[in-house]
Amino acid sequence: MCGLSVILWMSIGTFSRSDRGEVLAQRAIATLCISAAILLTLFDLLGGELWGTGNIALPMALVSVVVAISASLNLKGKDVQGEASPHQIMKMRKENR
Repeated sequence: MCGLSVILWMSIGTFSRSDRGEVLAQRAIATLCISAAILLTLFDLLGGELWGTGNIALPMALVSVVVAISASLNLKGKDVQGEASPHQIMKMRKENR
């Protein structure tokens, strides 16, 4: 689940070409991360170990929840970096032609 969430996270630029695709990807990432957090918490409560230690599941669950929250933020249309993105530059070039 975590691996699939990371792949979707890295591909968000492709999905953000359409509003529907971006929302779908954000919801999928958030759902996968919350599911992973629940399973990691249950794994810890049942006494499971990851990589030989029983103390890593809860911090990983917390990171998963933070990623889910950040994935649900909708930043489309907001200038976060302070500069034009490659998609905006390509769109401006098409409009000038």
